[in-house]
Amino acid sequence: MSATDPRAAAKALAGEPLPAAVSRDLYRAGMSKLPAAVNIITSLGEEGRYGFTASAVCSVTDSPPTLLVCVNRSNQSHQAITSSRVLCVNTLAGPHHEALSMAFAGGMKTMDERFAAAGWTTLVTGAPVLAEATVAFDCRVTQIAAVGTHDVVFCEVLGLQEAGSSEGLVYFGRRFHHLT
Repeated sequence: MSATDPRAAAKALAGEPLPAAVSRDLYRAGMSKLPAAVNIITSLGEEGRYGFTASAVCSVTDSPPTLLVCVNRSNQSHQAITSSRVLCVNTLAGPHHEALSMAFAGGMKTMDERFAAAGWTTLVTGAPVLAEATVAFDCRVTQIAAVGTHDVVFCEVLGLQEAGSSEGLVYFGRRFHHLT
């Protein structure tokens, strides 16, 4: 049955069980066809700065300005975000940020190595802000919801910085693409 099949809708409305979720592999293959901006999420922890590459970032509302960020609970930045309750969403620009994205995706093991690869500043919360980010959203964590292996972190935007770049970096089909 297709998703638009009226019989499926009738089953759901009648309270009949729906089929099990699609497999992990099928889901991941489908998600590879969903273009997403490439971001570096940064925060502060007891031992310094933390960060990781993420594409699971979304606007929630503009009143108050709120984003959501999905963070795997096994990620080493998770503890820093949940304890400090601050983070910055740094949206990457163009081909010159591909290597930085890979570094924060785990290509460089230590946080010091990752942060040494670019210039950083701060805004309101003290979370690291990438100086060359297309846009950086400096946020306070307001709510966390656990879903599967991840926490969905809702963040109120307290500060914003634009670098003036008209370029963007997106991930689609398991590779980077540049927007100009």
